[in-house]
Amino acid sequence: MRQAMSETTSATRSLQGRVVSNKMNHTVTVLIERQIQHGVYGKILRRSTKLHAHDESGDCREGDLVRIVECRPLSKTKHHRVVEVLQRAGA
Repeated sequence: MRQAMSETTSATRSLQGRVVSNKMNHTVTVLIERQIQHGVYGKILRRSTKLHAHDESGDCREGDLVRIVECRPLSKTKHHRVVEVLQRAGA
């Protein structure tokens, strides 16, 4: 007896952050900042993460606010791609 496989799609994880480097070919470094609350003391702490994202068109500049989503591994350190530029630097 063979059971039908149901397709399950996980929600794509979308993040937004600032481009801090665009010196690589088709790759940008995005700084993701978030706030967490300390477990015991309740103080709000700022945490940040730098992620490499694939920029196919190459139109991202330093300081741009971009939205990135997870994708398959594109290289050793690149697992995200740029979906859209939300705000241009200096605009």
